[in-house]
Amino acid sequence: MTEFPQAVTLHGARDLRIAPRESRPLGAHDVRLRLGAGGICGSDLHYWQHGRVGAFVIREPLVPGHEASGVVEAIGADVTRVKVGDRVAIDPSHPCGVCDYCRGGRMNLCRRMFFLGSASVFPHAQGLFAQQFVMGERQLTPVNEAQISLGEIACAEPLSIGLHAVQRAGGSLLGKRVLVTGAGTIGCMCVIAARLAGAVHVAVADVADRPLEMARTVGADEAVRSDRDAASLHDRFDVALEAAGAAPALLLALAAVERGGRVVQVGTLPDEVALPANKIMARELDLVGAFRANGEFDLAVQAIRTRRADLRPLITAQLPLARAEEAFVLAADKSRSTKVQLTFE
Repeated sequence: MTEFPQAVTLHGARDLRIAPRESRPLGAHDVRLRLGAGGICGSDLHYWQHGRVGAFVIREPLVPGHEASGVVEAIGADVTRVKVGDRVAIDPSHPCGVCDYCRGGRMNLCRRMFFLGSASVFPHAQGLFAQQFVMGERQLTPVNEAQISLGEIACAEPLSIGLHAVQRAGGSLLGKRVLVTGAGTIGCMCVIAARLAGAVHVAVADVADRPLEMARTVGADEAVRSDRDAASLHDRFDVALEAAGAAPALLLALAAVERGGRVVQVGTLPDEVALPANKIMARELDLVGAFRANGEFDLAVQAIRTRRADLRPLITAQLPLARAEEAFVLAADKSRSTKVQLTFE
């Protein structure tokens, strides 16, 4: 380990560099970790491709990455949650705990959220694509099962998003018919979460064959090319989870649920999308949002450690930090990849 470990830094659109980054000193409840695996998320790709995610614009060098596992290298004097050598899942969400949303139990809507790997605040919330970093112990969940890989552990955060989407759909999906639009990583996590919640039938719609094949691998009963056969999905489902982040996918989700059905918007849409408002009214549809996760992180870790959620098929490739540019190119190509991860070298 060098004195200043290397980190992936984004300086703007298509400007990715590997540069040293100094880790902060250990406080009493802090833990120093080396990277186990870090998944490249859709928001990471947006920062790399466009220098922004919506209104969040890179204004200083940003270390991306919020889906990660780590190995404990050192602990502060008062740390009790983990020990040196532990492999841990890392929760990237830091709600303030005192605002009205936090006190009301909706911590994902925190007014002062500090979410790792994000340009939503300034100075930016630096992320986890680094050889080494320091975290507070409360953000860490140890995983002791030797058969569970660091790559699987790193998938806890995206799985928590699928679990939260199911909560926004009503929690229990026992006996329900569910459509997921979009078969990328989050769509597949929604499939897994719907299965865990008791859905009797899960269909997935996408415009490409490879993602649909992956959705079947992780538990979908039905896979439909929505650019060819969307009509076959109309008026058939109790719940739709929209994970594509595309206007046509939302319109399909609204058409696919039966009267009185619920559509959960999980993907990030363009700012302005035309909706069939009168049909939503006349059919009494519920349209709700699902943003990140709210208390589901440890539930995701538990599902992974017991392999009730087997995420191994989703991990397409693992590349060392030094090949980060190559990894981002691969992650952006959905014809070749689902989840691409960076690893310590």
